[in-house]
Amino acid sequence: MLVKDIMTTRPHYLSDNATIQQVAESMRKHSTGFEPLTNDDKVVAVVTDRDLVINGLARGKNADGPAKELATKKVLYTYQDTSVEEALSNMSEQQVQRLLVLDNPDSKQLVGVVTVGDIADHCGDSDLTASLIKAISHYH
Repeated sequence: MLVKDIMTTRPHYLSDNATIQQVAESMRKHSTGFEPLTNDDKVVAVVTDRDLVINGLARGKNADGPAKELATKKVLYTYQDTSVEEALSNMSEQQVQRLLVLDNPDSKQLVGVVTVGDIADHCGDSDLTASLIKAISHYH
């Protein structure tokens, strides 16, 4: 099974000049825990709900301030034709619960998001499910 078979398509994203408030509102509206930030159609950062709390609220940041100041600059991704097993291994190694999905190594266009929940929901393989549980248990 490939990532494109289980990913969430048409992810929402904002410009890298979005404010902290705009990111929070977008997360609420789309029921997500993260928001990719783009510049010239390329993902340049990702803001997570954890970033909003730890890097924003806990540090007294103004809601009208730039979200990119809170953002995680290391953008973790996979490609749509990657196997689910490889994506899960990548998530486990990186200690993350989601990866952005890009179309291919040449154009690197954002086409989706894959989460450990997506994998669990679509996985009929007990060995893969066991790997998923093991990966999740390593999160802090």
